[in-house]
Amino acid sequence: MKYLRLLLFPFSLIYGLVVMMRNWLYDAGLFASHEFDTPVIAVGNLEVGGAGKSPMTEYLIRLLEKQHKLATLSRGYGRDTQGFVIAGNDADAAQIGDEPAQFKHKFPEITVAVCEKRVFGIEQLKAYHDLIILDDAYQHRAVKPGLSILLFDYNSIKQPQFLLPAGNLRESFGGRWRADVIVISKCPEDISDAAQKKITDKINPLPYQQLFFLAISYLPLNDINGQPTNAKIDADTTVFLLTGIANPAPLVNHIKTQTSNVIHHNYPDHHSFSLKNIAKLAGDFSACKSEKKLIITTEKDAQRLALHELREILNKLPVYIQPIGVKFLQQQQIFDQTVLNYVREHLPHS
Repeated sequence: MKYLRLLLFPFSLIYGLVVMMRNWLYDAGLFASHEFDTPVIAVGNLEVGGAGKSPMTEYLIRLLEKQHKLATLSRGYGRDTQGFVIAGNDADAAQIGDEPAQFKHKFPEITVAVCEKRVFGIEQLKAYHDLIILDDAYQHRAVKPGLSILLFDYNSIKQPQFLLPAGNLRESFGGRWRADVIVISKCPEDISDAAQKKITDKINPLPYQQLFFLAISYLPLNDINGQPTNAKIDADTTVFLLTGIANPAPLVNHIKTQTSNVIHHNYPDHHSFSLKNIAKLAGDFSACKSEKKLIITTEKDAQRLALHELREILNKLPVYIQPIGVKFLQQQQIFDQTVLNYVREHLPHS
């Protein structure tokens, strides 16, 4: 891997120059960056892959949905449709993408929309909503959000930072200056003060930036339809884990705290599961001699497993979904109040 990074490093320099020039054109006002009267909160990260954006978006929804007419707006990565689409209650990953489908199924009362052009999407939503949450929009410079929340994965932030394709950064580490709030996600719950200080020193937040640390909160297992169950894992359980996410390691480690018998069917992020994939899973599950066995997948993956031909197989198997949330390690009230104050102060009627 080290030698591959060295080989790709010249291409990272070229990529970095292009990104730097693009950001400069926006900062200089030569490319238009649109602001809106409606409160707009953007959630994003600098890296390719999972830093906990979806759990953070869901946290914001729970914080705000009861007081406001709320919409989420995503690009809709991996969908078969194009343009601006508002999700119906029966929307699936093929129509709007896996993460927006997850939001709509968990929060049916809010508006969930997708659009490649976020400015156009906001224009369609703003007249009928108090605020809009942009999911995975930190690099979408055509919109200037009123509140920008930037996430870093705890495990990745400790590693050397390289731009694509030698590393995983979409833009340089210096891009963090645009954030109002910086969140270090997926921290161990027992993270030491010394570890927090080391990360704080690396982030070196500017005076206007607030820094928070949070952990993943693993919730009780749901069934394949997202309903609560009493399913439990113990040391005698064999778990077949099916994932198509950017970083399944935290989930694997969580399950291994309960059982060492984990058989991982691991696919790339946003993978479109095929009949062949699911038939292999079903075959391996059937061949397993363990008396206690079950299948676990993620909430995001469950959206892509909703196709009828796949569900015909999965409905015959004990498939469970592992929902996750976020747990602030300190200063949760400060984070909440920061968000609430921003929304209240920027509502059109304020």
